[in-house]
Amino acid sequence: MAATTSSSSSSSGNRKPELRKDTVSNRWVIFSPARAKRPSEFKSNSPAVSDQQLHQRCPFCIGNEHQCAPEIFRVPPDNPDWTVRVIQNLYPALSRDLPPPGPARVPNNLPGSVLDGFGFHDVIIETPIHSVQLLDLSPHDIAQVFLAHTKRIHQLATHHSIKYVQVFKNHGASAGASMSHSHSQMLALPVIPPNVSARLGNMKDYFEKTGKCCVCEIQHEDLLIDTSDNFFSMVPYAATFPFEIWIVPRHHSAHFHELDAEKAVDLGRLLKLMLRKMSLQLNNPPFNFMIHTSPLHSNASELAYTHWFLQIVPQLTLTAGFEIATGCHINPVFPEDAAKVLREVNVPESG
Repeated sequence: MAATTSSSSSSSGNRKPELRKDTVSNRWVIFSPARAKRPSEFKSNSPAVSDQQLHQRCPFCIGNEHQCAPEIFRVPPDNPDWTVRVIQNLYPALSRDLPPPGPARVPNNLPGSVLDGFGFHDVIIETPIHSVQLLDLSPHDIAQVFLAHTKRIHQLATHHSIKYVQVFKNHGASAGASMSHSHSQMLALPVIPPNVSARLGNMKDYFEKTGKCCVCEIQHEDLLIDTSDNFFSMVPYAATFPFEIWIVPRHHSAHFHELDAEKAVDLGRLLKLMLRKMSLQLNNPPFNFMIHTSPLHSNASELAYTHWFLQIVPQLTLTAGFEIATGCHINPVFPEDAAKVLREVNVPESG
């Protein structure tokens, strides 16, 4: 993987605005340092959660399993002292009870097409204890969460009409979490979503021009935060959001659900470190993480240029009219500065 130092790594206070586009997203992002305070002073203004909220009994807490939607499986299996549970979402975006859809239909006199809303929407309860968050778990316990994701994806892959599975986590109300108990979600779709199609198209274009995977090529010294045996963490060159973080497999890998137990622990260790750095530096912000992977039934030629990665987005800015209208975001923090700040955050060994 390439390792270079950018000539634009000076402090953001001395810089002019830039427009950047990377090879993965192929979207323009405006970097406007005049709109920001110093990167080291960036903090979330999210309200703290009260002790009463943290310790309230909820359907996701151990002992309240009967209040949840049906369980799919738990870890360990058939054990009342579970550590991870995978359940159906009580309010699913798609219905597993519908028949798999056929070809899209064109409704009469309407400009568009339609499919019946078949799909799966699951919840992964990451801990039995309400007050424990993902960053509090050990790397082994975070690995168990990832392995629950991969097990469920393997199950969903047996449904030939399911084309793509999106794993995501919303942490904090302003990041979209309706439950404060630590959990992630999974949506299995009968279509490939437009952002995924665009990402795959960009990866294919780069591969056809260079013979290389564009994600394998993105490791640059001034954008790196940390590394492990199997993964590296970085701020992407054209980060859409301030302090956005990617965790990327070091070696080419198309499908997240091929993650094995050893690499899951390594990923858990690096994710824990990134979440702790983000929490310490940015005042425990609400955040989303998303796992960007390949469609389930990819062919061999597609696997050559697709590479999965995990994206973490702290919620520090608002998406407003310009971003909605253009799809072009304004980021007030240059990626090199965000990476430097996060590299320098000292995470205590304990806690």
